[in-house]
Amino acid sequence: MSTHYQILIIGGGTAGIMTAAQFLEKDKSLQVAIVEPADTHYYQPAWTLVGAGTYEYEKTAKPMKEVIPEGATWIRDYATAFDPDNNKISTEKNGDLSYDYLVVAPGLVMDYDKIEGLREAIDKGVVCSNYTDPEHTWEVLKNFKGGNAVFTQPATPIKCGGAPQKIAYLAADYLRKNNLLDKSEVIFATPGSVIFGIKPVRETLEKVMARYDMKFKPFYSPVKIDADRNIVYFDYVAPEDKKEKDPTGGIKGEKLTDDGLIAMPFDMLHLAPPQKAPDFVRNSPLVNKDGWLDVDIHSLQHNTYDNIFGLGDVAGLPTAKTGAAVRKQAPVVIDNILKMIAEKRADNKGYNGYSSCPLVTAYGRMVLAEFDYEGNFTPDPKLKQMLISDSSKEHWRLWILKKYMLPYLYWNKMLKGKNV
Repeated sequence: MSTHYQILIIGGGTAGIMTAAQFLEKDKSLQVAIVEPADTHYYQPAWTLVGAGTYEYEKTAKPMKEVIPEGATWIRDYATAFDPDNNKISTEKNGDLSYDYLVVAPGLVMDYDKIEGLREAIDKGVVCSNYTDPEHTWEVLKNFKGGNAVFTQPATPIKCGGAPQKIAYLAADYLRKNNLLDKSEVIFATPGSVIFGIKPVRETLEKVMARYDMKFKPFYSPVKIDADRNIVYFDYVAPEDKKEKDPTGGIKGEKLTDDGLIAMPFDMLHLAPPQKAPDFVRNSPLVNKDGWLDVDIHSLQHNTYDNIFGLGDVAGLPTAKTGAAVRKQAPVVIDNILKMIAEKRADNKGYNGYSSCPLVTAYGRMVLAEFDYEGNFTPDPKLKQMLISDSSKEHWRLWILKKYMLPYLYWNKMLKGKNV
């Protein structure tokens, strides 16, 4: 096997595969290699639907060998370290690999130890997460007979920031359909101040929560899980000007503890684990002060090393970490590297922070939040072709998009380097 590659990509997730495929779609003579240890590639956006019993987990997976683009070299190995001054990376089995251009796209990893008791509790009993085992989420939901159904997320950045609330809405709809909603308290607790940052979408989601009589708890940051007693503990992180003396109330068993935490009993707990960049990235000279890959937010070029680019969840960008964001990031990275290969300036600064969050609000209904760095609501004009005039409102056609059209486009277009 060669130890030097013209374009070396770390990561065989959405970002890595899409970038490799688009490079080879433009120029089959490019020498592209992908470092990726996993044997299976997952379409994770469908895990929300798996957790609600309306999508088969097996359909979210394909063998990695089937999605590696034709013409790309697959290096089945773990990247372990960077040596950017010498244009090299280290790997677990293949030693050092050198490159002309490096694309860093390994995604992120779960940081279980950031919440006390999470590692022991996750995916066992009535504690579940669509991020780690959506089939277990569905088992927990099916077996739930009433009580406190608590949905929460951490203070760290997470992939698909809307996912923790999507399963809350689907669970509430499931309980409604099965005459359990009157016996239940559905609670969404978040470290944030609002349910969603984009105003027209937020207004719709507030109506959705009211429909399910869902209790919204802002400024609740989960810090501890006692799985034996089924209690989750939150730190109350409201700024001083918004802090209530006692934010508890309206939820059975919720109370302030002597050490100032909020204790909330649960009969079902769904959470997104805290997340971070992989350690080999965090422990490298390539990260910013928050531990994410330090790239220009518009060109995606590294701020120190010109021949390194980063995209996807690992990138330190002030926008939501979604597959939809990658769709707009990859063409900018590719254009800039091709310009550098042609000995021109990498002057494409075209990424405006676009991201998208398909917010499923019920079985058969969805809202589509699309936005940029400025927090502008930026719906795709192509939605008009689906007879959707306002994607900030619930629509059954958006559910069709989520459940059927997006998976098809993902496997057959996006991962094959086609523009969508």
